[in-house]
Amino acid sequence: MLSELSSLINSKVPNAKAEVINPEEGSLGEGSILVAPESIYAVCEFLKTNDKYSFNALQVISGVDYLECIEVNYMLGNFDVNNPRQLILKTKLTDRVNPRLDSVCGLWHAANYQERECYDMLGVTFNNHPDHRRILCPDDWEGFPLRKDYMTQKYYRDMEVFPDDKMNYEEREFIVRQKQMEEDLKKRMLERGM
Repeated sequence: MLSELSSLINSKVPNAKAEVINPEEGSLGEGSILVAPESIYAVCEFLKTNDKYSFNALQVISGVDYLECIEVNYMLGNFDVNNPRQLILKTKLTDRVNPRLDSVCGLWHAANYQERECYDMLGVTFNNHPDHRRILCPDDWEGFPLRKDYMTQKYYRDMEVFPDDKMNYEEREFIVRQKQMEEDLKKRMLERGM
């Protein structure tokens, strides 16, 4: 079913480059479809409005940093009693400096806060978003906490972020391990030329 849907997307949306990822036999909810980032809005619009599948619900937008790309996932569904279905739609952003996607808020109102969270945590900018600002961190927070290259700032507004006298031993050990992982990550990124 995913193969049929990816072929349909490619026939209806120019340059979608839809391909099935992790294809498994069975229901539509298994596996996912990867599309080109520049066509994400057109693909979502097609998936919402086509007569055969009609994914009329956006359940979740999530993002993952894989170092070589930032992947944004859209979990879509249709809860029709006679024909329920789900789909995971994925796109990969290779520009880590200024990752951008078109907002799907015009299709599903549920995208509003989810795109803001993806921006706040991973730095993905959503073009034409009606209220594009941070939602979890303060507006003047530095960096994006779910990026693998994120470095926790030492101070925020003259307050120490992780003061030694306020932390227990387990938290201190976690911070030491985290800093070591950050240093190792920096070395790997330099070796890769990133």
